[in-house]
Amino acid sequence: MFSYLGARVRQEMGQGLAEYALILALIAVVSILALIFLGTKVSGILSTIGGTM
Repeated sequence: MFSYLGARVRQEMGQGLAEYALILALIAVVSILALIFLGTKVSGILSTIGGTM
């Protein structure tokens, strides 16, 4: 009985850790894509601001 409960708790903790890892990976991919697509626009805006100063 106790071994079943212990195994169940370890399984749920491992599952939670895997879910957090997947969320973190998704956030990283979205961030990289945003930098790729918006990086040139932001660079141009900052160059314009720097040129006017």
